[in-house]
Amino acid sequence: MAAQQSQLTKKKPTQYIPPMGEYESFQSEEDFKGKLKEWGLSAAKKEFWYKDRGFQCLVSIKGYEMYGNQNYTLVIEFSDGNLSCIHPAYLKEMQQASFGKESMLTLEDRDVKVEEADTAVSQEKSAKIYLESKAETKEINSQAGPAKPAKVKEAKPKKEKAPKIELPADKVHFTATVKQFALTYNAFNEENDEVVVLENVQIVQENPLALGLAWCSHSKTLKKFELAPGDILEFDGKVAAKKLAKGKDVAEEFTVEVPVLYKINNPSKITKQ
Repeated sequence: MAAQQSQLTKKKPTQYIPPMGEYESFQSEEDFKGKLKEWGLSAAKKEFWYKDRGFQCLVSIKGYEMYGNQNYTLVIEFSDGNLSCIHPAYLKEMQQASFGKESMLTLEDRDVKVEEADTAVSQEKSAKIYLESKAETKEINSQAGPAKPAKVKEAKPKKEKAPKIELPADKVHFTATVKQFALTYNAFNEENDEVVVLENVQIVQENPLALGLAWCSHSKTLKKFELAPGDILEFDGKVAAKKLAKGKDVAEEFTVEVPVLYKINNPSKITKQ
């Protein structure tokens, strides 16, 4: 065994990876054994095998460096006094008799940065998984046919809100045309009330103000005029922003399909053309 070790230790390791600065030493023998157990190394040993291409020797663990979230890099010492860093899992693999007989990653293929030392052990396995995954994806894509171009969702044009109309607070003069008669539900008496729906409603003033549709109660005063759709009216009254509510269980002829946003209160001085 000694002859074999002597033969194998003629060469130096492929590369030393010295610590980046001050490293942590073990506080006691118990601390040393506890850390070895945590890293999966035998706590009964003081020295461990370090193996490289055509080279192996016994090394001792002098301390460790910590980085990230509880990640460790071991600091090992060679017989010539040189220090080098190694990941605990990689050193653990070196203790196996089968290490070096398979195609495995060596130190000269690894990134010398200590921060990435923990990825070196699984680099070959990760590459193999990546290549297998890439090949599988390529096969699936070839079976699925050529990729379809992604559909670009066209942005819907935003509806422009109609400018808010400043309604006069006082009584004003109106012109309007009778559109139809309708029924609206009255929650107070739980019945439908009859109303007159007006169109082309306009407030007559220095700068005429067009309201479009409006409604008013079909009062006894209005009923005297025996109104019909198409009649043109002039009258005085007050206007308020109050939407016409739909009637409850009413025939289609007494419903309005479009919103009617304004109500005219107490129309007076009514004339019909």
